[in-house]
Amino acid sequence: MPITRIRHIAWVAIAGMVLAACANQMEPAQKLIGDIEATVTAASADAAKYVPDQLQDVQGKLGELKASFDKKDYAAVITGAPAVMSAAQGLASAAAAKKDELVKALNEQWTGLAAALPGAVTAIQSRIDLLSKKSSKKLAAGIDLNAAKSSLSDDSSLWSKAQAAFAAGNLDEAVTTAKDLKTKLDGLAATLKMDVSAPAAAPST
Repeated sequence: MPITRIRHIAWVAIAGMVLAACANQMEPAQKLIGDIEATVTAASADAAKYVPDQLQDVQGKLGELKASFDKKDYAAVITGAPAVMSAAQGLASAAAAKKDELVKALNEQWTGLAAALPGAVTAIQSRIDLLSKKSSKKLAAGIDLNAAKSSLSDDSSLWSKAQAAFAAGNLDEAVTTAKDLKTKLDGLAATLKMDVSAPAAAPST
């Protein structure tokens, strides 16, 4: 048999082995990508909110695996998949840790605001009551007491909204609303020529 014929047969055999190997690797590679996609999807809601950069990194690596698969480089997929899966599995725990950290910070902020704001509202109300007396006419000069009363009423409603959000477990909204209230109270106190910015005194024991 001519040498060229032998070489041709050999190359056909090698090609056949390569195709068989590729076929054997395609399904495992496809399954690995599917498993990683499912893991990323399951964690994506919290990950997008709490660790978006980490999620983006994993999605980028998953995209690279898909590109290798499309090029029929199944070996690259099988080799690279474990590290990407590990990163994907880490998304949920990373998001949970970040969420706990933020919740702790929000709780601390809420505790401080909840201790200070009711006292500030009471102090402002007392100031308005004082300035509303005839004997305080000189002290109240230049102050629009009607506007101050209206503003305090609105601010009290804002505090109720913050408390409702906290009771519903929406810490983010509760703290945001309480901070907005503090800003408004500080502004109102300034118009009444008083200072409510000092921290509330600790309760006596």
